[in-house]
Amino acid sequence: MKIAIISFSQAGYRLSEMMYWVLKERAYEVNSYTKSKYTKKVMDESQLDEDSRDFRNVKDFAKPVDESIKEWTGRRFADSDAIVFVGACGIAVRSIAPFVKSKKSDPAVVVVDEQGKFAISLLSGHIGGANELAEEISEIIHGQAVVTTATDLNEKFAVDVFAKKNGCYISDMELAKEVSAALLAGKEVGFASDFPWLGEIPDELKLSENEEERPELGIYVTSGYMEHPFVHTLYLIPRVVTTGVGCKKGTPKETVERVIRKACDELLVPSVAMEQVASIDLKKEEEGILEYCKERNLPFITYTAKELEETEGTFAHSEFVEGVTGVDNVCERAALLGSSREGKGRLIRRKYAEDGVTAALAMKKWSVKF
Repeated sequence: MKIAIISFSQAGYRLSEMMYWVLKERAYEVNSYTKSKYTKKVMDESQLDEDSRDFRNVKDFAKPVDESIKEWTGRRFADSDAIVFVGACGIAVRSIAPFVKSKKSDPAVVVVDEQGKFAISLLSGHIGGANELAEEISEIIHGQAVVTTATDLNEKFAVDVFAKKNGCYISDMELAKEVSAALLAGKEVGFASDFPWLGEIPDELKLSENEEERPELGIYVTSGYMEHPFVHTLYLIPRVVTTGVGCKKGTPKETVERVIRKACDELLVPSVAMEQVASIDLKKEEEGILEYCKERNLPFITYTAKELEETEGTFAHSEFVEGVTGVDNVCERAALLGSSREGKGRLIRRKYAEDGVTAALAMKKWSVKF
């Protein structure tokens, strides 16, 4: 998590210094800033005692903010996972107001008073992780975490926390709100999964199996939109699919994109289910594939012909492909090999070919965690 801390007073500066060093020691990426003329006194090394100068270089600790807080906040919304304001809630609220957009994309925002009494989760408590960060900061400063999300206060299952923990995409945030509201009201919410699970299913969720009567509203963990186990189904999509790709040299990104999309359409697999794209090392500089992956922030991994050839399974055979690459099939073998890093994966969509591009889909072994 990339955290930005900003302080507005001398006391706040000292408190932010404590958080900065402890969070860095805990492997967070932390940047600290200050917006106060009073902190210049603190940043003057000549005023520190000998022990303080030996302990750390305070001059390098916090960056002065010369721009407006609004401008600074806008930059942090773009480049940070979390923002910690050490000061009044009003400053934080006015600063973030122009940039708040969505639970799915907004960074976590935590406010800490300059005396270190409270660490308040202000924005993106669940998906963004502000609740957890507020708890961690309160422990660092020996203060009290303030968390106001209803599911936490009532100790109910929180679908957005569950989705984040499992790395799942939430298909419909409005429906997710309905799920939370139903759970808080004590109503029945169903649960179904195409994957096995570890741990106990919470009492608030009703496991829906076979032909038994199901609640109208439910959660479904799946890799695609083929099934509809509930009248109102909230889909949680984990990133478990490796897309294997082969293509002619110089194939444009638009063609690669179209063929992969068609390969996915048969199973209604959304792009958010993709974990990575895989191919043979002959294609490691293939511009069309690289552009496709860059647009979607997907890793592109490649294997040698020998690695692909040694992949066990039954695959479509092409003498032409074998003559060019040294292996009889690229897309299926690459997809399966890429999905087998954490246990044996399986092909869910065999080779689809069009316009000089081949694509196949494989799913890794994965479990839901409660």
